[in-house]
Amino acid sequence: MKRIFIAGHKGMVGSALVREAGRRGGYETITAGRGRVDLCDQAGTFRFLAEEKPDIVVIAAAKVGGIHANSTYPADFIYENLAIAANCVEGCRQAGVGRVLFLGSSCIYPKMAPQPMPEDCLLTSPLEPTNEAYAIAKIAGLKLCQHYRAQHRLLYHSAMPTNLYGPGDNYHAVNSHVIPALIRRFHEAKEAGAAEVTIWGTGTPRREFLHTSDLAAACFHLLELEDPPDWVNVGVGEDVTILELARLIAGTVGFAGEIRTDPDKPDGTPRKLLDISRIRETGWSPAIALETGLAEAYQDFLASLESGAARL
Repeated sequence: MKRIFIAGHKGMVGSALVREAGRRGGYETITAGRGRVDLCDQAGTFRFLAEEKPDIVVIAAAKVGGIHANSTYPADFIYENLAIAANCVEGCRQAGVGRVLFLGSSCIYPKMAPQPMPEDCLLTSPLEPTNEAYAIAKIAGLKLCQHYRAQHRLLYHSAMPTNLYGPGDNYHAVNSHVIPALIRRFHEAKEAGAAEVTIWGTGTPRREFLHTSDLAAACFHLLELEDPPDWVNVGVGEDVTILELARLIAGTVGFAGEIRTDPDKPDGTPRKLLDISRIRETGWSPAIALETGLAEAYQDFLASLESGAARL
């Protein structure tokens, strides 16, 4: 039985990892809320890891948000995510943790990266300005693991997921990501009998979306490899335009009105599609189609509204 600490277990990704650990068996899952350990606090993080002595740590904890949140609070995003990465990685080394998996994001790659984006395009040109602060912190976490692996001979490695969605998402009206934001907007428009919904930007940027259950399965697949890559992309290998996504979500929710675009709002990166050939070569592939995942996400949203647990 391996003891695995899932940092950030209450979040959308962390909760998916906890479910996957239980499904697979063979793991004793360690979790801790901020009341037990604040991962931005170095001394507290070091002490917690020294006391628990996990065999494996998955760093899924992060400060996350959409374009608006990243543009409005860049100092918060870079500081908190840098602190989490540095405290967890060095804390793991000091506590004798032999294996760490750090979760980053596809936004680490350049704004004008080749499409689909291979791992090797990292740091080859400028980042997308709207989420630069978050991306730099995630790059730092990736590089921490890479260099600790080289210098200290520790199996610390990283996974770079594409845009994520799934149960337990954040449906805040302003600070959420695109799928939960649109689910909420179309649901409220349907309930209000609205004739139209306006989405940010031109609707032309292309995005790739991965269900958190697929990401969790990929993470445990990587943890079971004897010699994983230093970092590897995790995605689905195909994308849709934001307008196509909006139409899919409107259909899922049952909103029959008009969908308008607002070109005065930022689009962000023109396209973000990951090259997932490297992880496919290790034997993993995604299993959940976007339409299926969106239907599940909407049902989770409705259930969370009814129970009062929705993150609004």
